[in-house]
Amino acid sequence: MTQGRANIIKLPEIKLVDQYKRRLNYLRISVTDRCNMKCMYCMTHQKTSKLPCREILRYEEVLRIARIFINLGVSKIRITGGEPLVRKGICEFLSGLSGLGGLTDLSITTNGVFLKEKIKQIQSAGIRRLNISLDTLDKDKFKKISGIDAFSQVWESIMLALDMGFDPIKINVVALNGINDDELPDLARLSLSYPFHVRFIEYMPIGTSRMTFRQLLAPEIQDRISSIGRLDPVENISFDGPAKRFRFENAKGEIGFIRPISEHFCSSCNRLRLTASGNLKTCLLSEIETDLKGPLRKGYSDSELADIILKAVYNKPFEHPLVANHAGMISGCMSAIGG
Repeated sequence: MTQGRANIIKLPEIKLVDQYKRRLNYLRISVTDRCNMKCMYCMTHQKTSKLPCREILRYEEVLRIARIFINLGVSKIRITGGEPLVRKGICEFLSGLSGLGGLTDLSITTNGVFLKEKIKQIQSAGIRRLNISLDTLDKDKFKKISGIDAFSQVWESIMLALDMGFDPIKINVVALNGINDDELPDLARLSLSYPFHVRFIEYMPIGTSRMTFRQLLAPEIQDRISSIGRLDPVENISFDGPAKRFRFENAKGEIGFIRPISEHFCSSCNRLRLTASGNLKTCLLSEIETDLKGPLRKGYSDSELADIILKAVYNKPFEHPLVANHAGMISGCMSAIGG
């Protein structure tokens, strides 16, 4: 193999298209498997070991891989974790990523605990869109779900982001039957008073989490919030994710439903994931991963890394194994995968 070069070379005009003719233009990058929360639907029963620091991609490595993906056609990147804001130097990294050029959308997903103290730097780094996890409006229930007493910090961060002009601010709610299902209307009402995109997400059984309950699927969630008023469909735009979008009459914000179980969106999936350990996952719910860190650290050139990426993308599975006619649970931990 050709030894690596520090500078990016011009890659061939080949785009990220799989064997099913899906165009992959959205990359989610996990920068850490660490998280300051222990959410009941994310963490596992067993104690899981964290990656040694040397096994986590360095920022300069992530930037190099990101640039290759951009050259191959990725135009949207979301930074995830774990919790990305626990990693030192994250704001400087975001500035570097924003400076690569070629992106039409750059955002970050966070649990919001450290957002308030970093939000000015995040905005200065070029981030305008935020996804913030908020599964409850009840302080005690927040602690039960997340494992920490931090509701006030998260809510203050959301309000500060609103005041600073971040748009859109997406509020991610994992619907948990018997835990937060009684609050679904209250969470939906946030969209009446604020320009938030409240997104209800079906729980996905990944790893050996502590969750053992009947899943709450989107049709039932929609039924439970229907007492608020009629939900009118909102037309999706090119960079929308898989959420089916709606709006209550005269609402400032929107409601979205993400349905990986009841109505999977595999046929139109445009996502790829880079894990903190340097593996490429072409499907969140597949066990198949392609090592990019090893070749990168062995000195592979950008063209050689691009070839590895293109082959992995071509073989992206047609659908995930949690569709109705499959059974089973995906191993691993969401905090380590970077959902």
